[in-house]
Amino acid sequence: MSVEAIKSGNTALVTGGAAGIGLAAARRFAKVGMTVIVLDVRDELFAEAETTLRDDGAADVITRAVDVSNRNVVEALRDEVDGLTGGIDVLMCNAGVQPGSDIFDSSGTWERILGVNLGGIVNVCQVFVPGMMERGKPGLVINTGSKQGITAPPGDPAYNMSKAAVKVFTEALAHHLRESDSALTAHLLIPGFVYTDLTRGDRTEKPAGAWLPDQVADFMMERLEAGDFYILCPDNDVPRDLDEKRMAWAMGDIIENRPPLSRWHPDWKDAFEAYLQNTTRPAV
Repeated sequence: MSVEAIKSGNTALVTGGAAGIGLAAARRFAKVGMTVIVLDVRDELFAEAETTLRDDGAADVITRAVDVSNRNVVEALRDEVDGLTGGIDVLMCNAGVQPGSDIFDSSGTWERILGVNLGGIVNVCQVFVPGMMERGKPGLVINTGSKQGITAPPGDPAYNMSKAAVKVFTEALAHHLRESDSALTAHLLIPGFVYTDLTRGDRTEKPAGAWLPDQVADFMMERLEAGDFYILCPDNDVPRDLDEKRMAWAMGDIIENRPPLSRWHPDWKDAFEAYLQNTTRPAV
């Protein structure tokens, strides 16, 4: 299995890796003695992240300030990484932004969200994965999605759209790797409510319902070992069975020809609440 790629002597590259879920995952790679490459735009976080990763046991730590939405920069980085390490074995595309959005935004927010959250993953995968395949070694590609890309709650359409597209891209990548008989596997990390810089807002303390990034990283490692493609994380408020019902209901909007986002529609809210009390899923 490609989880064999997480071992001493191998190299992991993590985008958005200077803090939050990215750093928590990078620490798991460091603890087994991997070389860890951290990409982020927040270079002020690099010194602390590098110290942490070296203390965890990383064979080496390389940090680079990179905007993953810039294809030319990503391609130049690949050439540098190949020269320094000979190639990577684990690729985690985790960089993301969530500044908020509305459906008719004209401030450029949509372009930035789609450029980083979707374009960044497409760029990094298209630039790095072919070389990983050519090496013929077991390898992992982990893309960070979101539950919002599946159930699409109202309020942040650009973010939801970007993460929905990440899901589709990663599914297509996994299929391609399988059909190519590649030694690589792709996986979609689907976090729940996680207390990070992305979600903190004005809060100074972690909400009781949120997980910490370390919990997400531990769960990710457990489910990678189990071979999961969809790494659907619970949190302290939402167990897996509730996630499953929400997702099944969302798909049911299409099959039952309900209004879009009927979970929040005044004519369907009661039906959704009644469904949550029923152990039977809707037909999908």
